[in-house]
Amino acid sequence: METKMKKVKGLFLTATLLFGAVAVEAQETKVETTVEADVVNQYIWRGQELGNVSFQPTLGIDYKGLSLSAWGSVGLTDPNDTKEFDLTLSYSTGGFNIGVTDYWFNAGLDPKGRYFKYDAHETNHVFEANVGYDFGVVSLQWYTNFAGNDGLTKKGKRAYSSYFEVSAPFKLAAIDWTATAGAVPYATDFYGTNGFAVTNLSLTATKEIRVTDTFSIPIFGQIATNPCSQKAYLVFGFSLRP
Repeated sequence: METKMKKVKGLFLTATLLFGAVAVEAQETKVETTVEADVVNQYIWRGQELGNVSFQPTLGIDYKGLSLSAWGSVGLTDPNDTKEFDLTLSYSTGGFNIGVTDYWFNAGLDPKGRYFKYDAHETNHVFEANVGYDFGVVSLQWYTNFAGNDGLTKKGKRAYSSYFEVSAPFKLAAIDWTATAGAVPYATDFYGTNGFAVTNLSLTATKEIRVTDTFSIPIFGQIATNPCSQKAYLVFGFSLRP
């Protein structure tokens, strides 16, 4: 009888340990979800003007560094602003990251703005690959269009338009800052460049405004310039997060 009791206790202990291990593993591999939205006074992207006051929602999931996200932008004050819907599949481990993004705009080669139109010379989609590394004190990113409605070179051929960016975060006066410098390495009408050109110099400040003990609203301001087009912008926005 005592031997049987020891066996039962042993089985119970083993089952408890296994259940605990499974529970810990499940907790460690939990799928993370992102649901948020930004509102900005103007939509500036890599030194380019893409819209006025805009609403920009994000929906994404992440599992062990592999993430799939959807991002969009729609104008709130100008009905002629371009509507955008992007899907990004990416993977990150440590400081390394790699990904592919499908950008879609309601304006482009297809005058009807059809989302499911993928023909090479009739689509409003732009497909971009990126690779980068975050060293902590500085982050490096490279982006290249590889398909879709890409820009053209001076000779009228596909440009495989590329953009690279260096950003450095820092903290000053209890505010999070990021300094960014971005450039286009060669000619493409996608970015409006005739060769190598610095297209984005920006300084961004972010601060969380506490509303209650459990709810706060991140606000951000940005000074952005495009030395290539000789334009400058002052951007302000806030984020809505659960």
